[in-house]
Amino acid sequence: MHLAPGEEDAWPWNVACVRALVEEGLRFTAPVTFVVGENGSGKSTLVEALAEGFGLDSWGGSHDWRYASHRAKSVLGERIRFDGAPGGRRMLGNWHARTGFFLRAETALDALDREGFGPDSLSHGEGFLAAFRGKFLRPGLYVLDEPEAALSFASCLELIGHIHQLTENGGQVICATHSPLLTALPGADIVEVGEHGMRRVSWDELELVDHWRRYLADPRSYLRHILD
Repeated sequence: MHLAPGEEDAWPWNVACVRALVEEGLRFTAPVTFVVGENGSGKSTLVEALAEGFGLDSWGGSHDWRYASHRAKSVLGERIRFDGAPGGRRMLGNWHARTGFFLRAETALDALDREGFGPDSLSHGEGFLAAFRGKFLRPGLYVLDEPEAALSFASCLELIGHIHQLTENGGQVICATHSPLLTALPGADIVEVGEHGMRRVSWDELELVDHWRRYLADPRSYLRHILD
């Protein structure tokens, strides 16, 4: 991606992780890549654009569905290209034969309804898991934006099992998350985004893991600053 003069000062190019993507690219070498960062860090902007660059609807849904949203692709999504670099996971293939799904928390019920999963008869979390059981089966690219938002602890563990099975069948998963449960999946790449841009880290190095450990060990040390 090349920016025109002055463009680098405008959104989204002025977001640190987007600048890093423009300058360095991002190689996917593991079956699962988690994108982790604080609210406002750009992780959802990044994964939405990756979904668009693959041909998935930014509103959520399958590659074989027509766009549900009337809005145009994001300026970042318009420019992203998957180049199938050596050493990376093979997930491109023929454009018309591509398989994938974009599941985002805000629009999941609408996307699942279009896909025939009847969210009126299911809870939000059950709908998420129903999509995994019935739709996330074939090799392809599956992009998830904070799927844990609708899931309990036990359901997050079930989701990890579904993700593992999907990748065993040849799937590629990119997931933006705040969850220390999901990011503990063995063999996954973790990309932490923030003011530094993007960097690969281990699970133990994640700030969110450190915060959860300290909070669970002593909630009062956190809550006293909020409640006092």
